[in-house]
Amino acid sequence: MLRHFVHILDFSSGELQKIMELTALLKRADKEGACPRLLQGASLGMIFEEPSTRTRVSFEVAMTKLGGHALYLRPGEIHLGARESIADTARVVSRMVDVIEARTLKHQTVLDLAKYATVPVINGLTDFNHPTQVLCDVFTMTEHAPKGKALTDLKLTFVGDATNVCVSLMFICARLGISFTQAAPEKYQVSAEHRAMVKEACAQSGATLTFTDDPVAAVSDADFIYTDLWWWIGQEDEIPERRAAFMPKFQVNSDLLAKAPATARFMHCLPASRGVEATDEVMDGPQSIIYDQSENRLHTEKALLVWFVYPRLKRASETLIAHHRGLVGSDRGVDGSPGRVVDDDPDVGPVVVHPRTPGAHDATSTSGRPLAAR
Repeated sequence: MLRHFVHILDFSSGELQKIMELTALLKRADKEGACPRLLQGASLGMIFEEPSTRTRVSFEVAMTKLGGHALYLRPGEIHLGARESIADTARVVSRMVDVIEARTLKHQTVLDLAKYATVPVINGLTDFNHPTQVLCDVFTMTEHAPKGKALTDLKLTFVGDATNVCVSLMFICARLGISFTQAAPEKYQVSAEHRAMVKEACAQSGATLTFTDDPVAAVSDADFIYTDLWWWIGQEDEIPERRAAFMPKFQVNSDLLAKAPATARFMHCLPASRGVEATDEVMDGPQSIIYDQSENRLHTEKALLVWFVYPRLKRASETLIAHHRGLVGSDRGVDGSPGRVVDDDPDVGPVVVHPRTPGAHDATSTSGRPLAAR
C-alpha cells in the first residue's frame, strides 16, 4: 500500500522510532564519509509555495548524498492549482519522479497531492503541521537527553504561540509518550480541537499534556525548552497585539532559563526573531542545541527518503543492464544498425560512421560531440 508522510499521527510509535534509528545510522555513515548511495538513479520533486532554508537545503542535499537527484519546483514554475489542477499536477509529476516533497501554504494542498500521487508524498510544512521538523526535533532530543532518561521520561516545554510546529510537537509527544507542556497566554494556546486529536494517542502512550500561562512553572522541570516565532507571514497586522501579549513574560531569556534545571537544553526550529521570542544570550549560549537541530534535518530527511523510496526502487540485474546497454549504446546507429569505427581522434574519441541512407552517412565521436573539421 502506498503511504505518505503527511501527519505524525498516521504512524505508530514503533514506526517513528525505527525511522529515528535509521536517521542515527545514516548520520554516523555520513560523518565517516560513507553515506550509502541507496537511491542511485532516483528523483525527488520538491514543490515549494514559499521560500525555505532548512527544508530545501536538507532535502536537496539528502537526495544528492543518497545518490539521487532533486528538482526544485518553485512558485510560478509549475501550475499548482492555477491553470492545472492539483490532481493533474500530482499525477503528472508522479510519472517522472520517485517521491514528492511539498511545502505548501494550505494543508489541503498536501492532502490533495497525496490523494492523487502515485509516489510517496512528504509534507515539508503546511499551515497545519510540520512533521519533518518535529521528527528531527525528537531525534535531537534523544542525542541530548539527560543520562539515564528514556524517551518516555522526557519533558518538553514549548513557550510561545500554538504554531504549526507547536501543534506538531504535541502530536509527536502524544504518540511517543513524552510529557508536553505549552506556556502561553490562553488565547494563544493549542485549540481544543487539536487537543482532542491526541486524546487516544495519549491514552496509548501515557503522555501527559499541560497548558498554562505560567512560563516559570512550565520550565521548572523541563528537559527541553522550545520556542518559535510569535508571528508569521500573513500575521503582520497582529504584531502589536501579539508582542503585547507575549513580551516580556514569555520571552526565553537568561532569567527564564535560570528557572529550569541546569541540564535543560534550548531548542528553536528557526528562523528566529532574535531578541523577540528568545535572546541572543540564550540562542548562542551553552544550553542551546539549535544548530544540532538544523543539521539533523539533513539526516532525518535522508532517513525519510530511504524509508519511503528505497523499497519501491527497481534494481535491475547486471545482465539486464548489459542487455539494454547493448540495445541503446552509443556504438549503434539511429536506426539500430551498428556503427563502424573509422578513426580514433585523441581529442574527440573514436569516430563512428552511422549509415542513414544508401550512399550517405554522418560522422560523430563516441563521446557525442560533433566531429571538428581536420
